[in-house]
Amino acid sequence: MNISLKGKIALVGGSTRGIGLAITKQLASSGASVCLMSRNQSKMEKIVDQLSKDLNQEHTFIKVDFSDFDSFKGIMKDFFNERKIDILINNTQGPSSGNTLSKSVDDYQFAFDLLFKNIVYTSSLALDHMKKQNWGRIINVASVSVREPLNYLVLSNSIRSAMVSWSKTLSADVASYGITVNSILTGYFDTERISEIIKDKAKSLNIKESEVLKSMKELVPLKRLGKPEEYGYLVNFLASDKASYITGSSIPIDGGLLKSI
Repeated sequence: MNISLKGKIALVGGSTRGIGLAITKQLASSGASVCLMSRNQSKMEKIVDQLSKDLNQEHTFIKVDFSDFDSFKGIMKDFFNERKIDILINNTQGPSSGNTLSKSVDDYQFAFDLLFKNIVYTSSLALDHMKKQNWGRIINVASVSVREPLNYLVLSNSIRSAMVSWSKTLSADVASYGITVNSILTGYFDTERISEIIKDKAKSLNIKESEVLKSMKELVPLKRLGKPEEYGYLVNFLASDKASYITGSSIPIDGGLLKSI
């Protein structure tokens, strides 16, 4: 199946590493012009130079800090005053790991700003242009933990669940404009983020990181971590016209990790 995103402009959060970087590369390889979002300018500059430009794409970047909502809000408002996008990939760094007994109310507020307010605000700005052209794609990077909570990721469990519920509601509100809104429930992928989680879990349990990694793989029916590029393939499809009848969905990509239907 040939997927072409020629002429489309995509804005991708967290695009300098892991899943976000894989998504960025895949969208560019299908012809989209990609605008990267991250706080690491030097990495973004290098990535922009390396992305495919076979279809005369113009790749750019915008420096943001997802953990500072007030600053983020101002930067994004200025961005959308000058730019329009067709595809929005809502992806931020995850909040710190830990269970309910280790987190304060302030921790939940920080996670809410990071995983909910940023996404709702950016989506609201992107929707203006999408509605006018009667076409748009909003894709949210979420987690399998919204269906089966992981006790060591209580912040992610809680706030991502709210985000996925909001996404489902939004999908119905904008469907008449030809805009689709979907969430991806992410399993265990071979990224820097999973390495950080493994390190934290190993420390809390006083075991080796290799033991944590082995136990994670054992939980997955396919007995391995996902490859970031495999994630990019799914996003690429959902961003295309091939997926025009898919909206309001929460799609697991987890190697069979989820036990629920």
